[in-house]
Amino acid sequence: MKTVNIKLSLAENVKNFVNIVNKYPYEIDLRSGRHVVDAKSILGIFSLDLSKPVIVEIYSDDCDDFLKEIESFII
Repeated sequence: MKTVNIKLSLAENVKNFVNIVNKYPYEIDLRSGRHVVDAKSILGIFSLDLSKPVIVEIYSDDCDDFLKEIESFII
């Protein structure tokens, strides 16, 4: 499992992030405080507090291609 911090400040960013996440077969979660949602769920993401950075939890060790695609969101 790998974790990175990201910032999704605009609705357009959330849409682009979900489109990227849905290309990959492994499980990916977003965590904000004690709330955890499926990163493939746009409604789940909007239920989080997006004014602060959120943690991406990737349940795969072979995820370098995914990390490369989301590097514009990583802080």
